Amino acid sequence: MNAETRRLKAHAKRKANWKEWGPYLSERAWGTVREDYSTDGKAWDFFPHDHARSRAYRWNEDALAGFCDRNQFLCFGLGLWNGQDPFLKERLYGLSSPEGNHGEDVKELYWYLDSTPTHSYASMRYRYPQQAFPYEQLLHENAQRGYQDREFEITDTQVFADNKFFDITVDYAKANEDDLLITITAHNRGDEKAKLSLVPQLWFRNTWSWGYPQGPQGNITTQPVISHTQGNSLQADHPLLGRYNLHWQGSPELLMTNNDTNTDRLFGVPNETPWVKDAFHRHIVDGEQDAVNPALTGTKAGLHYPLQIDAHSSKTIQLRLCGKSNSKPFAGFKPAMMRRKAEADVFYKQLQSDDLDDERRLIQRQAFAGMLWSKQLYYYNVHQWIHGDPGKPLHREDGRNSHWQHMDNFDVMSMPDKWEYPWYAVWDTAFHTLPLAVVDTAYAKRQLLLITREWYMHSNGQLPAYEWAYGDVNPPVHAWATMRVYSMEKKTTGQGDLQFLESVFQKLLLNFTWWVNQKDSQGNSIFEGGFLGLDNISLFDRSEEPPTGGVLNQSDGTAWMGFFAACMLRMALELARNNPVYQDIATKFFEHYLRISHAMNGTEQIPGLWDETDGFFYDRLDLPDGRSAPLKVRSLVGLMPMIATSILEDDVYREFPDFVRRMNWLVKHRPELAGTMADVDTTGEKNRHLLSFLDETRLRRVLRYLLDEEEFLSPHGIRSLSRFHAEHPFSYTTDTGHELSVGYEPGEGETDLFGGNSNWRGPVWFPINYLLIESLRRYHAFHGQSFTVECPTGSGQMMTLSEVADLLSERLISLFTADESGKRPWCGENQDLQTASDEGMHQFFEYFHGDTGEGLGASHQTGWTGLVALLMQADMQCL
Repeated sequence: MNAETRRLKAHAKRKANWKEWGPYLSERAWGTVREDYSTDGKAWDFFPHDHARSRAYRWNEDALAGFCDRNQFLCFGLGLWNGQDPFLKERLYGLSSPEGNHGEDVKELYWYLDSTPTHSYASMRYRYPQQAFPYEQLLHENAQRGYQDREFEITDTQVFADNKFFDITVDYAKANEDDLLITITAHNRGDEKAKLSLVPQLWFRNTWSWGYPQGPQGNITTQPVISHTQGNSLQADHPLLGRYNLHWQGSPELLMTNNDTNTDRLFGVPNETPWVKDAFHRHIVDGEQDAVNPALTGTKAGLHYPLQIDAHSSKTIQLRLCGKSNSKPFAGFKPAMMRRKAEADVFYKQLQSDDLDDERRLIQRQAFAGMLWSKQLYYYNVHQWIHGDPGKPLHREDGRNSHWQHMDNFDVMSMPDKWEYPWYAVWDTAFHTLPLAVVDTAYAKRQLLLITREWYMHSNGQLPAYEWAYGDVNPPVHAWATMRVYSMEKKTTGQGDLQFLESVFQKLLLNFTWWVNQKDSQGNSIFEGGFLGLDNISLFDRSEEPPTGGVLNQSDGTAWMGFFAACMLRMALELARNNPVYQDIATKFFEHYLRISHAMNGTEQIPGLWDETDGFFYDRLDLPDGRSAPLKVRSLVGLMPMIATSILEDDVYREFPDFVRRMNWLVKHRPELAGTMADVDTTGEKNRHLLSFLDETRLRRVLRYLLDEEEFLSPHGIRSLSRFHAEHPFSYTTDTGHELSVGYEPGEGETDLFGGNSNWRGPVWFPINYLLIESLRRYHAFHGQSFTVECPTGSGQMMTLSEVADLLSERLISLFTADESGKRPWCGENQDLQTASDEGMHQFFEYFHGDTGEGLGASHQTGWTGLVALLMQADMQCL
């Protein structure tokens, strides 16, 4: 057993606390809902980037390359100054949603290079220009651009031209659970000597300014303090965390202040203390000598290293943050750092598949690193936030999240992206858990359990969606993720965690009931669903009532519910191996599946969502006057019924006689429900039985669209909207004469629907691609080698469905691998990104251009794009 695995086991058994410290800091706290105390709900305006350096945060902290303890009491991060900027670079800059022509967007270059699951070793790199950071240029140029224009990125400003930049690499290694070794290396990539101020910072999260007893449990009565003890050491005392010591090398200028708001600068109100949060900016950049505390005490400390770095050279500083004072803190420092790096190499070498080449090993490892760096302490007590702090009451009981006042979040969560999405989204989290389970099963299970806890899950059974609107509806993928993580652990260790499976299953019974009661308004097993996370995929905002009135019957909403029922059926049967009583509930989910399948496909008397003429599933709009209109948009909405499939292995028929008897009773007495969609009497390979919305004929018809390169099949995966709509956009005119349309948009969104922040009208998205690949493997497990399809459509080349799944996997992986010209598609035409990728530095974007594969949206959406790591891990593929 390697050293990192031993640490994981010790932590899981609570014999050691190796995850006490990690990269749990956000990269953007400003402009978030939690920090919004406005009355109009305009979070970006209430707390803009310009306030961030001067204003104490209420709910969380942000930092550049930051680390903190799991309660985020004590934080460490990096400050930089190139001698040109108007203030220190302490956090990442980007545009707010109203400022960006395609929504909010970070405008920086940085890479997560490596991390172990316990963060015993972690590394990241930040690229900092030697010229003034182009804040105003980025803001004004993007403001002039519209939805039809490309975004203006930092690389477009030419601020990195002629290699006039510093690459700042920050490495962390844990000598022990509470002993952090830190190296910060600044590389001057330019041809001339350049100045750089490095300002490592240590501070306490402000828990003392809000009118409550300090601490998440309200049990702190003493304010924390950082003080200079002697020589190159600081002492940080916290009433709950205890004492930590920061040691450093060299002779930096020691700076001290408090993590308190500069109310004088922001609001014209005199400061309660002369030493406030932005003191280091004023001292270093503006030359205000008295901005810092001469007594060398406070709640925020900085070490100012003014450096001169020769061309193509580097300088490194070393620091140590530890729970125990050390008289020789740098004795054995470098060997310890190298040892942790070597242990990380061993951990990944043993984990990764033997058949991976060096390029794919690096891509996979960096995908894992991005996911591990994207952990964040998520602190949000909704009741407190809605009512305001003592002495600062608010009255927004009818506003955002007003029906979610039970939520009290205080956990280290897996974030989609710590800048654009510094808040969890529940269906994102579900996808995150699969690749996370490869490296840290305990953490993956913890994420799935948390969302179903009573302080997250609503008492009515709904799971929270995302911070801006917890009551919105994300796709019900929690059961699937739970079963997959359970199966992965069972496959690896030989034993599944039934307690985990049963715990989540019991809560998901409530969630399934909520869906049935809330999203099937007509009681016909066709579901409206609503938003479902696919933003602008529809003609209109699906979170609202259709502009025509009436009901939108959603093909994807109904497919998700069939998928949900099939996953719950599998979970129930797995639990029945240990407790036969679960056969009863398995039968119930089998019945739900049949009803949804029957409704989806329809009959001659009752219309479903299948269009026999086109051979595709479409949404249907039921109008108030009784008319119905299919919305003939070929999108993922019509492909989603493919994922609602499941295999019943032959042993189910031997081991669960009660379930089989009840199942046969349903089929016999309700034959119209079973039909040919879920014929339990038909067997396939290895006597398997198939639950599917599509019989063989309909499956082949849908696959023709899926595998057509002029429709869904792109060089790098399945598009979210058919390319057919590039020449043939779909339009619908309401009775009031308002025309709605959907056309093929392979890149950034061209409308302001959902702020233009993401686009489901053409780009490739990893989560749905992954589910489609899984469904193809299940279909192959049933139909076997004799079932072949033309792939690509019209090519004359025949493939089994397993080979099709392999092809789709390879096309997704090819986004990150060098093509015959040496380019990696995710980089697009950005030469800075191409050059960095040649050095093995990748970014895992939110989604990808439907034709070119260029990365778009959030640049570090490592969460579900991290599924690429799982696609490379063949031994973790499950039915």
